[in-house]
Amino acid sequence: MNLDPYLPLAIVLSSALPGALIFFLGEDSYRLRTALNLFGALLKIILVGWMIWGVFHGHVYESRLTLMPGLELVLSADALSVLFVALSTVLWLVTTIYAIGYLEHSPNRSRFFGFFSLCVSATVGIALSGNLMTFVVFYEILTLATYPLVAHRGTPDADHGAKVYLAYTMSGGVLLFVGAVWLQTLVGQLTFTQGGLLGAAPEALHGQFILIFFLLLAGLGVKAALVPLHGWLPQAMVAPAPVSALLHAVAVVKAGAFGIVRLVYDVYGVEFADDLGLLTVLGVLAATTIIYGSLKALSQDGLKKRLAYSTVSQVSYIALGASVLGPIATIGGLVHLVHQGIMKITLFFCAGNYAETLGVHKVSEMNGIGRRMPWTTLAFTVGALGMIGIPPVAGFITKWYLGLGAATAGAYWVIVVLLVSSLLNAAYFLPILYRAWFRPPPDQWPEEAVLSKRLETAPALLWPPVVTALLAVVAGLLAAAPFSPLEWATLIAEREYGR
Repeated sequence: MNLDPYLPLAIVLSSALPGALIFFLGEDSYRLRTALNLFGALLKIILVGWMIWGVFHGHVYESRLTLMPGLELVLSADALSVLFVALSTVLWLVTTIYAIGYLEHSPNRSRFFGFFSLCVSATVGIALSGNLMTFVVFYEILTLATYPLVAHRGTPDADHGAKVYLAYTMSGGVLLFVGAVWLQTLVGQLTFTQGGLLGAAPEALHGQFILIFFLLLAGLGVKAALVPLHGWLPQAMVAPAPVSALLHAVAVVKAGAFGIVRLVYDVYGVEFADDLGLLTVLGVLAATTIIYGSLKALSQDGLKKRLAYSTVSQVSYIALGASVLGPIATIGGLVHLVHQGIMKITLFFCAGNYAETLGVHKVSEMNGIGRRMPWTTLAFTVGALGMIGIPPVAGFITKWYLGLGAATAGAYWVIVVLLVSSLLNAAYFLPILYRAWFRPPPDQWPEEAVLSKRLETAPALLWPPVVTALLAVVAGLLAAAPFSPLEWATLIAEREYGR
């Protein structure tokens, strides 16, 4: 029996079904809830590993459901979808372990982990969507699944942050839906196609294509936090640390950035988008967002807010790579999809550790924290240096390929943006590291808790950032290794440019 047609659906359901069961568990069902969480995460990794091997060897994986003539839900695997689904799957496992430790004594854990699983299922559905309408469906499911996670604490600030998040993302979803329907009425089925599917359309439609691009970009730009559509992201930092990690590194922000990549390369086609002048607009938006986010991060004393504005800046490197015509810049943007996820999730894990263990929420409270929590602070240091672009951490690989691609394409202004943003990255991260390692610690921490007798914090909180920091270094040192994110991004770029 050929199981290939069922594999994409199985990957989505591997987290959705355990998540549905978790909703019905009582709060005291700790072991069963943990077992279901870890079973779903491990099963998904096995299935995705199977898919990676198959895609590399030319297997075709596609699950298809016809809703009506001309409208199909399609889940399929190509090199680009595998890159995103692999990132989501690996980081979901690590975040699940972290969340289990973080929420050990919190109320409403079954509700939290139920929506947590649905959130990752929607993200994987976005990654595996074979056409634009399927993408829109999972994009909206992701919005609905993450809203309860942002509002989880139930405080007035959490409720406000969740409402702001919902208002932004639902509005973006409407724009995305309108643009998708408009485009489908013009050209029919919007199957994601390497090299794009609009290049052969009549020239009379080009004006409408430009308007539709801006509609779709606005819908995707909300979740991707493109300025001026980024306002929800700092507000959502009231969520628990595992949710912040999920929003920034695995799910919401990455879903928007991934959608922009799909729009440019597999709907319009990068060369056709360039002919229409769309890449220039995208590049200006991305560059503006990169500089603006970094400038805002400089003035934030709240650690999670500083990291949030850093995300606004850093995620736009992906859009910046897509805006530069040429495979080298494309590689830089695509590999940042993975590298930024690994580094940023490390930083949010560490921020959560500081808050849970010592009650530290502000940069101004971090004096000497490296002496009290050396492993957490070492992981934070790796993530911060990677964001700045210092080798051998993975962030250097991103900036190197973006700069090289810009020079090859003659887009020297991109190099200026990269240099300025790197200096700003250093300006808001290095003072934190100086405080953490070289300033004397206070006589008393704001709210110190003893979570472990032997370690600096609970093991489930400590090991996830240590592991992801190690992954960030390995991704930089072994960038040229087979199946590395860089090698996979190179494969995608070669296929998109027909080489």
